[in-house]
Amino acid sequence: MTTLYFTHPACIEHDPGAYHPECPDRLRSVQKALEAEEFASLDRREAPEAEPAWIERVHGAAYIARVLDSVPESGHLHLDPDTVLSPGSGAAALRAAGALTAAVDAVYAGEGDNAFCAVRPPGHHAERERAMGFCLFNNVAVGAHQALAEHGAEKVAVVDFDVHHGNGSQDAAAHEARLFYASSHQSPAYPGTGAESDHGYNDNVLNVELSPGSGSIPFRDGYERKILPALSDFAPDLLMISAGFDAHARDPLCQLEVATDDFAWVTRQLMAVAAEHCQGRVVSVLEGGYDLEALADSVAAHVRELMRS
Repeated sequence: MTTLYFTHPACIEHDPGAYHPECPDRLRSVQKALEAEEFASLDRREAPEAEPAWIERVHGAAYIARVLDSVPESGHLHLDPDTVLSPGSGAAALRAAGALTAAVDAVYAGEGDNAFCAVRPPGHHAERERAMGFCLFNNVAVGAHQALAEHGAEKVAVVDFDVHHGNGSQDAAAHEARLFYASSHQSPAYPGTGAESDHGYNDNVLNVELSPGSGSIPFRDGYERKILPALSDFAPDLLMISAGFDAHARDPLCQLEVATDDFAWVTRQLMAVAAEHCQGRVVSVLEGGYDLEALADSVAAHVRELMRS
């Protein structure tokens, strides 16, 4: 089993400022964890810059230009109270989106069985015309559309276990019936979307709301009873994972109390569905996770399962 690993130094240069939770040390901690001997067989690749046309499948051309043109030459510029640009943000965002397109291309070419993209800024909150929640471009949606547009995929699934609902990813699925989006997330929590009653315009959305403090059992139950059966019924050609690790019990932003082992478990379950329906084709991308030690441990657990599947 060959797992591809995409990242780029530019993704560290996106710096939202002192005390911002989405800090460059997040990616440094991930990279250090994946330098361990057990990950020596990872096929390590440099993420390319995304072409604007690839991102335009998800975001409007004027929006893309507005984000990139707003990148400051020095200091910081706030797109909203939480989403901040620094001089390195434009290059980082293009590399982050480019990692997903390259990973999808490589997996479809048979160069690897699956892929993990360690990039930032994250993406799942970015809507078609709106940056928010630390996110500029919706990386996972750009990758999903690459599979639809360039590789003949008829159905692509995105499963999101970040503690926050991926409103931008759901929005992308709402406008594309060939996508399926499933999310487990804390509720109530930012951004306030993701009700279980919301199934999208095309009945291709599944949300599992989890109460603060609920922990491992409801998390796993949500997958066993709801998400995994729905994913199997959808039978995707490609499975994409928005791998956020801020549901961890040590994470400072929410209170879901999930354990590191739960991330390994959910990865195994998702890989089993992928083996049955899409020849094991999986592309995973880093989303949230703001306790550096918990993030490193959880990413290691996740990638370990990708390599074993």
